[in-house]
Amino acid sequence: MNALLRVSNLAKNFGQRAAVKDVSFDLWPGEVLAVVGESGSGKTTLLNCLSGRLAPDAGRVEFETRHEGLRDIYAMSEAERRMLARTDWGYVHQSPEQGLRMDVSAGANVGERLMALGARHYGRIRDEASQWLTRVEMDPQRIDESPKAFSGGMRQRLQIARNLVTRPRLVFMDEPTSGLDVSVQARLLDLLRSLTRQLHLAAVIVTHDLAVARLLAQRMQVMKEGCVVESGLTDQVLDDPQHPYTQLLVSSVLQP
Repeated sequence: MNALLRVSNLAKNFGQRAAVKDVSFDLWPGEVLAVVGESGSGKTTLLNCLSGRLAPDAGRVEFETRHEGLRDIYAMSEAERRMLARTDWGYVHQSPEQGLRMDVSAGANVGERLMALGARHYGRIRDEASQWLTRVEMDPQRIDESPKAFSGGMRQRLQIARNLVTRPRLVFMDEPTSGLDVSVQARLLDLLRSLTRQLHLAAVIVTHDLAVARLLAQRMQVMKEGCVVESGLTDQVLDDPQHPYTQLLVSSVLQP
């Protein structure tokens, strides 16, 4: 089995500041990787470089495409990258308003990705959208309502449905539960854990919340000042942190 995503010596600078320094890793099909660290550690910059949103200054991001094998995403044309983002990839924003079209219905938000792949039969598109609303535990009777009518947690569920309707193999998630009430957050995390397992989804999740990482990810990378200072199996890193920075992160969570 080949790696789904291969990252080699990735670097990104903003002026004199190195936001990402020499990051390398492989991500395997069905594997969930959490990237954790404090604000300013470089984790969101890394996610943007991995997902084709921000070109790195050095290094390679290679994806195992369905028909052409491993390809450097930054050697692809803009059209190829856009198609990848609509089909084999998903991107769940921290703020669902960034990942949704707020001026069209819930059903149209989900169906739009199918139409981008050539689906044209209105009835089938609507049925598929309805099924996905049910799958993310939303009331399919609300398919014609605007996202503006939904709570923050429901909008995030709708964004997840919009991303997963094309059955991608890799999803990028930027603080997907941040800003939600604790009870809403817990239900959303249960949903994400269930869907990643059912769909054999690979995911890269950026979070500052170690509890989110423990619940969702098999593997973890800890970032500090643009560098990955520790990586390994999630439980291993959290239960027996080796790097002083990871120890500080873990102990700050455990303190009353």
